[in-house]
Amino acid sequence: MKELTFGTMIAVLEEMFGRGLFWALVVIAAVITLAYAYVLIRDRAVSMRKFLWAQVSMPFGAIAAVLFVQAMTSSHFRDIGGPVDVIVLLGVALLGAIGLAILVYTVQSLLRHRRASKAGAGPD
Repeated sequence: MKELTFGTMIAVLEEMFGRGLFWALVVIAAVITLAYAYVLIRDRAVSMRKFLWAQVSMPFGAIAAVLFVQAMTSSHFRDIGGPVDVIVLLGVALLGAIGLAILVYTVQSLLRHRRASKAGAGPD
């Protein structure tokens, strides 16, 4: 592999996770991202309470992402061979942490807005 192209990365990820699971993950990520954008536009402000809970969830997202990738690739921590492996593992953890934080913030915003609307109060 002489060049790292977008198509090459897609092919590698499809091979790692399987075509169906990979594209399902892409669709889920897109839906969550659109819901997050909707919440930010709708609320016109970031709730610090929701943001704090989203940050608290980040370590769990990092751990879950690393364990998920290791399960899908049948690897173990003993298989880490060098600096590139550590960088990839840290990148997976970072993406998992950010992803779960976005999910937690979005879910909180959607659920609390519904409850607040039913009670007649404004959003949190």
